[in-house]
Amino acid sequence: MTELSHRRLSLSTGIEMDAYTAGDPSNPAIIFLHGFPESHRTWRHQIGAFSDRFYCIAPDQRGYRGTSKPQDVDAYTADKLTADIFALADALEVQNFIIAGHDWGGAIAWSVALNGQAGGFNPAWAGRVTRAIIANAPHPYLFQRLMITDMTQRAASQYIRAFRDPANDALVREKGLTGLLLETIKWDKPSAMEPSERAALLADWEDRDACFGMLNWYRASALYVPAMDEDAELPAFAAGAFPQLTIPTLVVWAMDDLALPASNIEGIEKLVPAVEIEPVYDCGHFVIWEKPEAVNAAMERFLA
Repeated sequence: MTELSHRRLSLSTGIEMDAYTAGDPSNPAIIFLHGFPESHRTWRHQIGAFSDRFYCIAPDQRGYRGTSKPQDVDAYTADKLTADIFALADALEVQNFIIAGHDWGGAIAWSVALNGQAGGFNPAWAGRVTRAIIANAPHPYLFQRLMITDMTQRAASQYIRAFRDPANDALVREKGLTGLLLETIKWDKPSAMEPSERAALLADWEDRDACFGMLNWYRASALYVPAMDEDAELPAFAAGAFPQLTIPTLVVWAMDDLALPASNIEGIEKLVPAVEIEPVYDCGHFVIWEKPEAVNAAMERFLA
C-alpha cells in the first residue's frame, strides 16, 4: 500500500479523528469514507492508484480504531457523521473535494454530497462537494422504499435488527464484535481479503468501545427495518418526493452483493440525473478490495 501520512486532528464537531493522507495537498482532494466494520485501509488500492494526481484523505470515522468513540447512541446520528466530514476538510484546509464512500461510508457520502452540492441542504457547506463516488451503498430514499416493498432486501437486512437489539450486548462484551458477526452476517467473504488485513481487522474488533461505537451507527440511524412478518408502511421521507443530487456521481455496484441486491440501483437516474453506473460482476459486497482493478478503472474514466 502507498505510504500514508497519519494526522491526529481535533475537529470542530468535538471529536479527535485519525486521518491518513497521501499525495500533494495542492492537487484536487478526494475524501474516502470506509464502511462497517472496516477502517481507512479499505480504500488502500484506490489511494495507491490515485495519490499521484489527487490529494487522498482517508479517515477512521467516529467510533472506529483510534478516533473518538463516544458511547451514547445519539452521538452517531447522520447529521453528526456528516458534519465530521466537513470539519475534517476544514481541519486539513481543504475547501472543495470529491467524496467517495463504501457501505456505511457510502451512506454518509450520499449525505455529504446532498448537503455539499451547489444549492445543497446545508447553506454553510453548499458548493464544496464537486463529485461523488459511491460503492455498494444504497441511495437513502430507494433503500428505505425497498425495505418496505422488496422482501428480498428486507430479509437481507434483518441483521440490522440484531445489531440494534440490546439483548446482544452481553455477547459483544464477552466475545467482541466477532461473536455477533458470526451469528448474524452471511454476506462477507473473509477469504477474499489478504490475511494481514484480516488480522488487523480482528484486532480492531477486540476494542469493546469500538464495538459499540460501530454498532451505534445502526442504532442511531433513522432507517426503518421492519420484521419479516410486519405489515409496514413507508416513513414520510420515503413516501413523497426527494431532492435530486445533481453533481456528477459514479455508482459502482457489485452485482453479487447478498446484503444489497442490484434492485438498489433501479430507478436511481431519477434521483441522480448525472449518474454513471458501473456494474461489477462475480463480486460480493466489499467491491473496493475484492475487485480493485474494476473499481479503479471505473474511477479513472469518471475522474478523467
